[in-house]
Amino acid sequence: QVQPVESGGGLVQAGDSLRLSCAASGRTFSSSAMGWFRQAPGKEREFVATINWSGSITDYGESVKGRFTISRDNAKNTVYLQMTRLKPEDTAIYYCAARAGMTSSTLQSAYNYWGQGTQVTVSS
Repeated sequence: QVQPVESGGGLVQAGDSLRLSCAASGRTFSSSAMGWFRQAPGKEREFVATINWSGSITDYGESVKGRFTISRDNAKNTVYLQMTRLKPEDTAIYYCAARAGMTSSTLQSAYNYWGQGTQVTVSS
């Protein structure tokens, strides 16, 4: 079992960068694919980024491609989301999720464990 805990959210200005961290407890982190999702006010939760167990495969939502980078450090049981060139439409609660499997996925239903979320607010 993997329990994700997000951190690093905050209030930034458009064009700024921010790095989110997700520390995951549990002995199976290094064999778990991880993902980031977000939910803006009044909208459904959407896929942001995913990474496989080793970090060799990543995928991104269309709206963040080229601006966000997902990475992981299995020695630290941590996955990161580096966000650059932030836009007001990136404002959302960002959730980290863990799969009970090694392959990455863009589907929310593929993830078994979810964090509580961290708020990211981008002002214009």
